[in-house]
Amino acid sequence: MHILSIHNTYQIKGGEDESRAAEERLLREMGHQVDAYEESNDRIGALKPWRMAIRTIWSRESHRKVTRKLQAASYDLIHVQNFFPLISPSVFYAAKDAGVPVVQTLRNYRLLCPNGLFFRDGQVCEECMGKWIPFPGIAHACYRENHLASATTAAMLTFHRALRTWTEQVDIYITLTEFARQKLIEGGLPAEKILVKPNFVNPDPGIGEGKGGYALYVGRLSVEKGLDTLLQAWKQLNGRIPLKIVGDGPLAEQVIQATQENDQVEWLGRRPVQEVYDLMGKATVLIFPSKWYETFGRVAVEAFAKGTPVIASNIGAIAELVEHGRTGLHFRPGDAADLTDKVEWLLSNQADLNQMRQQARVGFETKYTAARNYRRLMEIYDRVLNK
Repeated sequence: MHILSIHNTYQIKGGEDESRAAEERLLREMGHQVDAYEESNDRIGALKPWRMAIRTIWSRESHRKVTRKLQAASYDLIHVQNFFPLISPSVFYAAKDAGVPVVQTLRNYRLLCPNGLFFRDGQVCEECMGKWIPFPGIAHACYRENHLASATTAAMLTFHRALRTWTEQVDIYITLTEFARQKLIEGGLPAEKILVKPNFVNPDPGIGEGKGGYALYVGRLSVEKGLDTLLQAWKQLNGRIPLKIVGDGPLAEQVIQATQENDQVEWLGRRPVQEVYDLMGKATVLIFPSKWYETFGRVAVEAFAKGTPVIASNIGAIAELVEHGRTGLHFRPGDAADLTDKVEWLLSNQADLNQMRQQARVGFETKYTAARNYRRLMEIYDRVLNK
């Protein structure tokens, strides 16, 4: 199969970039030819605001380049991983003009919400859900805390709703969990076009022993990820177990302050993936304190691969991934006291912790391996090609 993969990378590499790269590697390993058209958000600073606005709504450059690629080679399908903001939905039209079917993976809620998160002012927000023009997102400057950028994003969403781009130009959407699928259906996307395929971990990092005697957080240091809840809980734990934090982001200064006030908190910054896996394998538990509707939770699945249970907020897709009492525990989102209680309970129930370690690994082996993911992806591709 000959596939054109299209992706707009982020300035700070995250789960979306990693998942896209893993999927492309897997396809190549299985004998498929995968070409890539890519743009990087590093270019944004070099573009004038008016040019950036036009490009977000309809990039003539992306349309032209993708058209040329489709004319130069015979592709079975296009798989769009992320088109926002530099590539734009114009590439869907280039594909349709060439008669090439389109698969679009949705790893956030951008088609329904200007900031893609359903999150504002420290809490879940669905004010733009179902609105033809997402005025609340403009009024609150939800995208990058910038009114112009938010208006541009809203204009892109409205323009392509009017063109019926989302319903007519994409053959199949892939979302990562059933929770995310239901949100997208609620927002107006056609249910019959949305299929679920989770992310995966490849190669298998192997099970760890969990003897490090610490809890671990891995992810972006930002409000929606629940860093305030995490740090408050570790104040309340009074030295019960050390916490290691891996990642970077806008709340880095808050994390640094926490390390100065609490010697049980250690910030490791960004670390190579193999080092992160090693940390996961030694950790007693991974903490996943998000406050927003995560569409997946890649680090949770990576923890499962290492046999490490996860204590996660009972919200969004992460609550779907973590089975309470089996592969980890749930706590009330934003509730530091409840998180503290769950950590205390796990540390006081070694037999249950050991059982969760085994079940976490079983969960990985049955749901999130490369082999299982490849079979699901081929089912989706076959459905598109046989329409």
